[in-house]
Amino acid sequence: MQNNEQGGQHQLNIEINDEVAEGTYANLAIISHTPTEFVVDYINIMPNTPKARVKSRIILAPQHAKRLMKALADNIKKYEQAHGVIKDTEPVALPMQFGGPAAQA
Repeated sequence: MQNNEQGGQHQLNIEINDEVAEGTYANLAIISHTPTEFVVDYINIMPNTPKARVKSRIILAPQHAKRLMKALADNIKKYEQAHGVIKDTEPVALPMQFGGPAAQA
């Protein structure tokens, strides 16, 4: 981090390569946790396909998971103010076999 002499604030320069910048589509997230970390698995389920693959796994410290939750809530609020309420669909009950601790989506 760099110190900004004007306000005493730190500035972080973040780089992203082309492959990461393209992003990865996911239409399901499985969230599990241990006493020391949260694990978020992002999955893309294709219609009429009995198998799905984890496309990305993000592991967060509990403090960072809580910051992410607050940031998502703030961004959803701003989105809905600009574009209208996001309609929540009914939960889809999918029979899943997935290793690891009990999860919620």
